[in-house]
Amino acid sequence: MKGFIFASLTLALSGCQLLPEQSAEPQNTAQHAPASASTQVDYVAMLQALEQRDMQQDNANHRLFVPYQHHKTVVNYVEQMALELVDTMQQESELGIAITTFVDLDASLKTSSQLGNQLAESMMYQLQKFGFGVVDFKATDVITVTSHGDFVMSRDVEELAERRIASHVLTGTLIYRPNGVEVNARVINLNSKLVIASAQKVIPYFVLKHESIQSATARVN
Repeated sequence: MKGFIFASLTLALSGCQLLPEQSAEPQNTAQHAPASASTQVDYVAMLQALEQRDMQQDNANHRLFVPYQHHKTVVNYVEQMALELVDTMQQESELGIAITTFVDLDASLKTSSQLGNQLAESMMYQLQKFGFGVVDFKATDVITVTSHGDFVMSRDVEELAERRIASHVLTGTLIYRPNGVEVNARVINLNSKLVIASAQKVIPYFVLKHESIQSATARVN
């Protein structure tokens, strides 16, 4: 009899010990739920921060990217732009095109560089090769003979012809992007100021660096 009572008391005490543990489980679950939600929010924020950092790093690396081997030159990009221009221009023998220096797209539109002058010189060659009449307005009316050489080119306005010798002008602007220089070229009718042709290309910095055109890359910090 005493054994039966002792066994009953043991079972009763065991049941009392189990009840608090079973009732404590929902409380623990409820307490852990907010912590899990906050952990998920922090995880999403962390992923967003990592993605933003990777995007900034990619943009910064655009200027540093240099292919192991490439055969691209500035002339290749100028030739592509020239093809776009001639596609929209009517080829006429009387069309005289003067080509000016490509300038930085700033407030003055009078700032240029080695790249701007090189683009103008290359455009002169490309358009003449495609059969267009290209006017060199820097040529004077006389040949100057000196001990250092014979010269016909000049940048002195007083030495240049005052009469208009071109019906159209090809000019362009330079915009310094993270991955290269955006070149916008256009052919303008000098009488009507109408744009009759335009072209656009981005010359990567690794191409300019390969040709030792450092002035363009130095403008982008």
